[in-house]
Amino acid sequence: METKISVREKLFFSGGLLGQNILYSFMSMYILFFYTDLLGIPATTASVILVVASVFDAFLDPVMGMITDKTRTRWGKFRPYLLFAPGLIAAATVLCFWDIGGSSTMTLVFATATYLIWGMLYTVCDTPLWALSSVISKDPHERTLIVTLGKIGGMIGAVAITVGGIQLLLAFGGERNTDAYLYSAIIIAVIAAITIFLAGMNSKERVTPSPEKIPFRRNLQTIYKNKPLLTLLFALLIINLVIGIRQSIQLYYVIYVWGDASYVSQLGMSLVVGMLLGMIITPKLLRVFSQKNVFIVSCLLGSLSCLVPYFSGDGNITITLVLFAVSFFFSGVTTIVSTSMLLDTIDYSEWKLGFRGEGIVFSTHTFVTKFSGAVSRLIIGASLGLLNYVENQPATANLQQGLSFVMFVLPALCFVAAVIPILFYKLNNTQKNQMLIELESTRAL
Repeated sequence: METKISVREKLFFSGGLLGQNILYSFMSMYILFFYTDLLGIPATTASVILVVASVFDAFLDPVMGMITDKTRTRWGKFRPYLLFAPGLIAAATVLCFWDIGGSSTMTLVFATATYLIWGMLYTVCDTPLWALSSVISKDPHERTLIVTLGKIGGMIGAVAITVGGIQLLLAFGGERNTDAYLYSAIIIAVIAAITIFLAGMNSKERVTPSPEKIPFRRNLQTIYKNKPLLTLLFALLIINLVIGIRQSIQLYYVIYVWGDASYVSQLGMSLVVGMLLGMIITPKLLRVFSQKNVFIVSCLLGSLSCLVPYFSGDGNITITLVLFAVSFFFSGVTTIVSTSMLLDTIDYSEWKLGFRGEGIVFSTHTFVTKFSGAVSRLIIGASLGLLNYVENQPATANLQQGLSFVMFVLPALCFVAAVIPILFYKLNNTQKNQMLIELESTRAL
């Protein structure tokens, strides 16, 4: 009989995602601002650095996935990377926020190199950590629960940065002080490294990998012959832009539209309330409604909640924060639903192709996340360029209107666009149940 996942294991797995996300969120929220307003790198150039590095790193994710799928150690397939890589990603994070004080060319080269290294090392932790959720239990409901807890942990980590990141910077001198970013990065990197390591130490892999060694070429079939996965990836690429765009623009928005960087904390509270409620309610919704329908309805309502504050025109910050929470609620729902669907595509791969390919499936997830993040930064960089943004200068009406458009209308359009690919997702509950019955029969042989 399969051993149930212990409370201790659930806590440490969730903690690992918390640590991973404080790292990712700190980078997403502050690296562009650090480059433009602290290091003096032009906004367009800084955006190009982030986009090129992110795209390059994203294309390495499938390679990392195939490497983990071929890994066989006494610690398992995925846990070894969580035990030995966290210290490296912590060091890379600190280097990304180090002002070397050199010439503009040297600063540019150093920023590019360190961000590229950071992205590569982040993949070494990210892919195995998420893939671990697919082998931690054979029970789909248990897996959905562990994913939900992981997402909640990750969301809390993101919120900790959204709410506390600016406070941490202020404690060390403020958002205009380079040392503040360095010291904050050191604290965040250490916390992240410890929590990811503990997740690897305290987790178990309960789905035994096949002894058969799958060639790289055949492993790739997990992607291009898995139609539910391909459909889901297109939807994820778009829906991830909702949070990606907002993470990258929010500091500019609160400073130049609302006039006070401390409002980032209030945005964080909107996020934590909305996302938490959305994530908590999703498993219950999935017991009543299909994944596909929950995803579609959440996207449409999420789009509406983004548009209302833009077109209402009253400028009431309190009402806007409430509507932020509503839109984040639907983001929370889509986050859990899409990850639950991703786990189903792994079972589909085993059922259709004869091998699970957890590593490469979750590497496509991180690929899409990073590629979507790169597109988000490209959009922000282009938007700042079109709006003639100049750091540390008073905001013009045109800049404020443009930042509001990016903050509200673009996420609304992304919500709607994500519905289109998910309409072609054909893996329904009847097929899933039959698939699981056949898989259990096959595994018992």
